[in-house]
Amino acid sequence: MSMAVTFTDMPIESLRAYRPDLTEPAGLDAFWTETLREARAAAGPTRVTPVDAPVRLLHVFDLTFTGFDGDEIRGWVVRPHGDEVLPAVIEYIGYGGGRGLPGERLNWAAAGYVHVIMDTRGQGSTWSVGATPDPHGSAAAYPGVMTRGILDPNEYYYRRLYTDAVRLVDEVRALPGVDAGRVAVTGGSQGGGLAIAAAALSGDAVAAVMPDVPFLCDFPNAIVRTPSPPFTEITRFLSVHRDDADRVLHTLSHVDAAVLARRISVPAYFSVALMDDVVLPSGVFAAFHALASDDAAIEE
Repeated sequence: MSMAVTFTDMPIESLRAYRPDLTEPAGLDAFWTETLREARAAAGPTRVTPVDAPVRLLHVFDLTFTGFDGDEIRGWVVRPHGDEVLPAVIEYIGYGGGRGLPGERLNWAAAGYVHVIMDTRGQGSTWSVGATPDPHGSAAAYPGVMTRGILDPNEYYYRRLYTDAVRLVDEVRALPGVDAGRVAVTGGSQGGGLAIAAAALSGDAVAAVMPDVPFLCDFPNAIVRTPSPPFTEITRFLSVHRDDADRVLHTLSHVDAAVLARRISVPAYFSVALMDDVVLPSGVFAAFHALASDDAAIEE
């Protein structure tokens, strides 16, 4: 009888103690402060337009706001009927996905929240529909987005995407019918990493963060040990660009969610999948243990 081999990362006891010594690049806060200052200076008006969606018990709106470099980013706003001021939940999407179809995600709005879904620039064609291009070019890169601009923190794809995520927090807090003091961020996989980044870089603008198996954490370990894409996009890139390993790791240190998580002091609720071969549980625990929050929990 043959038996399937299952992937494991570390024993659970080791995961619960895992606190890698991740290098924080010099000037990291200044890097993000200037990035966000430039994006806010380039911001244009936000547009929220009603959509004739196949949903009658909730309102669905087409959202357009400006993210990195003033680029227009799409999304959806879904909320209960009425004029009540409500808390909001911002959701970021997993790798390769986009905002989806109007009315496709209803759970948060059905529970009484204003639910805002951000489209993901340059993705949205792998497993769900997107509507936002990434107008910025890249030097030579491996297919996917993980290595676009990876030799320079200023040119890296995730600098743009993290900026979009923070800018959405800005705009959601200003939407009519949203309680600006009760805005939470969430998402799965890549969306979880974006939620961590948004909470870390938005100061006290985010009231809570709920990352579900967050990706984009603990890059030095993940790119060596993860057997599955998309982390392997980086290892494949480095198999050709072997002399650029230090430059790549320097760039990644600017967007590592396990580094940025040190700046989160609001309530945090994480989840981790202990046999995940795409998002290693060690990366999730690395980010969770880095939190500065006194109110944090993780579901194993």
